Amino acid sequence: MKGQRPGKGTRAEEGENDPAGPGAGVIREGDLTLIRDDFLTTTRIPDRSVDLIVTSPPYNVHINYGAVKDDISYSEYLEFTRHWLAKAWSLSRDDGRLCLNIPLDKNLGGQQPVYADILGLAREAGWRYHSTIIWNEQNISRRTAWGSWRSARAPYVIAPVEVIVVMYRERWRKAHTGVSDISRDEFIDWTNGVWTFGGEKRRKTRHPAPFPVELPRRCIRLFSYVGDTVLDPFLGSGTTLLACAALGRKGIGVEIDPAYCAVAEERIREVMGNLREGHRQEKEAKGESSPTTRIRGVRSRKENETRS
Repeated sequence: MKGQRPGKGTRAEEGENDPAGPGAGVIREGDLTLIRDDFLTTTRIPDRSVDLIVTSPPYNVHINYGAVKDDISYSEYLEFTRHWLAKAWSLSRDDGRLCLNIPLDKNLGGQQPVYADILGLAREAGWRYHSTIIWNEQNISRRTAWGSWRSARAPYVIAPVEVIVVMYRERWRKAHTGVSDISRDEFIDWTNGVWTFGGEKRRKTRHPAPFPVELPRRCIRLFSYVGDTVLDPFLGSGTTLLACAALGRKGIGVEIDPAYCAVAEERIREVMGNLREGHRQEKEAKGESSPTTRIRGVRSRKENETRS
């Protein structure tokens, strides 16, 4: 693992006086920060402090997220999107980037050009367009909506893909040169704008609409340096922070639902514990024993001397 030096987790700023309500606050685990708060109103992230935003916001397709209403009108949904995109823009550095995973379109409640509408709102908020990656999720096995079956009367056309819109705040070229950890083959493959990999299973993440860790992993390695700050304003079950931990980035995740915060915290602590154990084993393999191991070694030598 590169860059990340896992430390012990801390829980801070929690309690009844927290602006997000009882039980809200900040959980820190190494270079990862989990914020239980409403992204639209949180003041916990400084302006112009984020290098890369990787997120997949609610799609407004009647998914039961718990604390988030996912069945508002399309006009309300676009207004919500306008506000959070503007907030995200204010938190981004001048060379900060946005990787936004959204549907191409949707049919529930009437056909809507989601990608086109959100792209327009992002540009209004100040984001500048760079490119669009097609995520070929290949998820058509449960399709039941055909419109008019085998008839030209009113057929539905459904593309089994989603998109990742890539945008930036002021300038695309990074202001400084950092450490990139992407391989030659990954760079060649991932700069091809069609990514093919499967989605994530709900039971694995305990979230109704998870994205696979492969999505943030690719975005983070392609569009950020080791040590950069990565934000996910709709963290869900914590997948983006898991990718940050593995790739040596500073990760910030915001999630309003306490149940998903608990799931994310559990997953993060497990991954960070595995990383700490991995670092310990690497040190031992290199002959760098821990203080506890050294003390045990001294005791063992003294016992042997006493016996002899």
